Amino acid sequence: MKALTLSLALSLVLASCGKTTKSNSTNEPVPETSHTTQEEAQPAFTNKGHELIYNMTQKVGDYNQLRSKNDVVYTYTYQTPDGKTDIVTEKYIFDGELSYGKYVQHERTLPEYEGILEQGYDGTEYWMKHNGELVTDAKLLKAVKFNRPTNFYWFTMMQKLMDDGVIYEHIGEQTIANKNYDVVKISFESDDTVATDIYQVYINKETQLIDQFLFTVADFGVIDTPFLMTLAYENIDGILLPTQRAYKKSDWNAIVTDQPAIKVTWSDITFNTNLSTDVFKK
Repeated sequence: MKALTLSLALSLVLASCGKTTKSNSTNEPVPETSHTTQEEAQPAFTNKGHELIYNMTQKVGDYNQLRSKNDVVYTYTYQTPDGKTDIVTEKYIFDGELSYGKYVQHERTLPEYEGILEQGYDGTEYWMKHNGELVTDAKLLKAVKFNRPTNFYWFTMMQKLMDDGVIYEHIGEQTIANKNYDVVKISFESDDTVATDIYQVYINKETQLIDQFLFTVADFGVIDTPFLMTLAYENIDGILLPTQRAYKKSDWNAIVTDQPAIKVTWSDITFNTNLSTDVFKK
C-alpha cells in the first residue's frame, strides 16, 4: 500500500490481542536501542528530508528489524468522541503483509451486525465473516480491501516511510509548545490517475521521533483540509511504536479545530507468536 489512508466514516479497522511487553511511554527522550544486527544499509539520500526520515527509522527500528519479529498480535481500540468503540484483535505476518482482524466489539463498524466480525487478507484474497459465515456482499468486501492494508500500514508506517516511491521534501523548521521540529512533506509516486495521500511529519529535533503528522485521506476526498495525528511511543521488544494516537481536523499549519479528538490505542502487543498462515485464510 503506497499511501497511508484512514477510514473516517467507515472507521479505521481496529485491533488485536496479545501479551504486552512493558515499555517507555510518551514522547520524552527514549533510550537508544541496539540496532546493530538488523540495520539496513544506509541509502544515498535524495535530500535533507530523506535523511531525516532515515534517521528516524534508525531510532524506532527499521523494517528489517520489524521483519525479524516475524509476526505480531495486538489489540486495536478505536473510540469516537461520542464514546462509541471498536475493539479488534489484529494479527499480521510481516513477510507478505498478511493481515487479520477480529472485531470483538464494533459499535462504529457495522453495528447492525450482531456478534463477531472477522476480516482477512492471505496475500492474494480479501475475505470477511460474520459469526463464522462468509460474507459475499461486494460493498462490504470493498471495505475489507481498504481496511486490511490500511491497518497494516498504520502499524508499520514509520518503517515504510523508507519504501521505494516515497518523495521527501524538507519544508522548514517549526517550534510548537516549546519543542523544535524539522517538518518534512511526504508524498508518493503515482501515474496521476489515482490520487494519493500527503503527509506532513513533525520530527522532534531532540528525540528524532515523529511527534505528530498531518495527513489527507484521498480515498474519501479529504485533501484540502487535513487531519492532525499526535503520537506517544512505547518500546516493545526494541521497537518504538506509536501506541497512543489521537487525531482531529486541522489546517496545513497544524492548527487544530476545537472539536474533541478520535482516540486510537494499540495494546497487548506481542511479537514472534508463531502465527500460522492458516489464520489468514477464509
